[in-house]
Amino acid sequence: MEHLSQDEWVSQLENDDNAVIIDVRTDDEVADGVIKNAIHIDIYKGQEFVNEIEALDKDKNYYVYCRSGNRSGQACSIMGQLGFENAYNLEGGILEWEGDLVDLD
Repeated sequence: MEHLSQDEWVSQLENDDNAVIIDVRTDDEVADGVIKNAIHIDIYKGQEFVNEIEALDKDKNYYVYCRSGNRSGQACSIMGQLGFENAYNLEGGILEWEGDLVDLD
């Protein structure tokens, strides 16, 4: 797991053809908008969260965020324990995000 500043996260993401963005916030938080192309997997769902993460392709690179960076850091740690080698936490989370947000499709 790596903690990346917003600039590092965005720069790396833009140059990564194997990237997947994961939003680990709650349903209520996600209603305020998500980073474009994000997949929503609520970390507070416990075992259901773990099950959804385990179903993901371990060969992809995961860019994970939450509201402030704490839950996404936990999510990246869990992903590491599950065998994911490339999980990147957005430091400061959506609170410090300067990019656009879109409605979850």
